[in-house]
Amino acid sequence: MEQEFSSLGEIFKNAKPTKKPPAYPWQDLALEVIKILHIPDDKRNAVFKVCKQHNREQILRALNDTKELAGGDSWKYFFKILGGKK
Repeated sequence: MEQEFSSLGEIFKNAKPTKKPPAYPWQDLALEVIKILHIPDDKRNAVFKVCKQHNREQILRALNDTKELAGGDSWKYFFKILGGKK
């Protein structure tokens, strides 16, 4: 079997861009919440903040309650649930 060696420039040109994984587990959870609830761009930082402040179980419980009970702008209901639990 013959292998062709390619130049370094060709290797970098054909390289696939890699996506950097989240540094903390709460960041991954925040990205999941943003995707599921279709959080608007101007509220995404708030999702990261509540995911950092609350534990995973509270976030998942609020997410499940929001999916079951809220309609329309469900992300507003998500923040109301977490705002009441202090």
